[in-house]
Amino acid sequence: MCWTHRSRRPTLDDVKTRIALAAFAPVVWGSTYVVTTELLPAGHPLFAGLLRALPAGLIALAITRTLPTGAWWARAAALGVLNIGLFFPFLFIAAERLPGGVAATLGAAQPLVVALLAVGLLKESPSAWRFAWGVVGVVGVGLVVLGPAAGFDVIGVLAGLGGAATMALGVTLTKKWGRPANVGPTAFAGWQLTAGGLFLAPVTFLFEGPPPAIDLAAAIGYLWLGGVGGLLAYVLWFRAITTLPVTSVSMLGLLSPMSAALLGVVVLGQTLDALQLTGFALALAAIVAGQRPAPVLAKGALQ
Repeated sequence: MCWTHRSRRPTLDDVKTRIALAAFAPVVWGSTYVVTTELLPAGHPLFAGLLRALPAGLIALAITRTLPTGAWWARAAALGVLNIGLFFPFLFIAAERLPGGVAATLGAAQPLVVALLAVGLLKESPSAWRFAWGVVGVVGVGLVVLGPAAGFDVIGVLAGLGGAATMALGVTLTKKWGRPANVGPTAFAGWQLTAGGLFLAPVTFLFEGPPPAIDLAAAIGYLWLGGVGGLLAYVLWFRAITTLPVTSVSMLGLLSPMSAALLGVVVLGQTLDALQLTGFALALAAIVAGQRPAPVLAKGALQ
């Protein structure tokens, strides 16, 4: 296990703290579905992504006053486009065109993609353990959030799969390249949020035209998505990726649809039946198992 930006080997308590802080990000991201459908103006997914990224990125840069140097200009741009610039539109398009459950289940495939990319890009050994638990996680999420009325709009499905693929690649490359020495997680997140926001700006106005009217409810929604779900969540998320195993961090992403389901119960008055509760237990088991090392197998077996 590789740890960066620390002078000593982290203790078990250090690891638990980092996992808990990393888990905050997907829990908050689970609110995206409720906020998008209940507070934001419909038909402007790109604008929602732009407001979530660019202001937060510029605030981070103003706080840290740290810019990329050398090869990191290109790397920050690439990571910003993958993790933010492409992922945000895919996320909001899926949230608008699909029931939240369908969008969440498609997004839950991300750990499986990360597990495969880690073999090719990070030269990690194939992990049957993590891949199997990734499948269990997708099944669990599907049981929780998919219902008989689930719709499968083609554009929405493609957006959901595209979001899972682009963020999986972005997460894996973030782990591969690490974080520059003497650059903190706030500056690192700021680079990516700004790069993603700058990528989104012309695309947004080209495809969606002028910004929509923003009432008080929409303003609250954008502030939540940009401040808590954007700047704060991504600082913790990118810090986790550079200091924890990438496949473990990606499994935490399953918390997002679980959080969305719980918000549906609390905010929208939805209920969970026995099958959904079973799925909840499976997803939580997959998340916990994903944070643990694979068991020692017989020599020559996949680990």
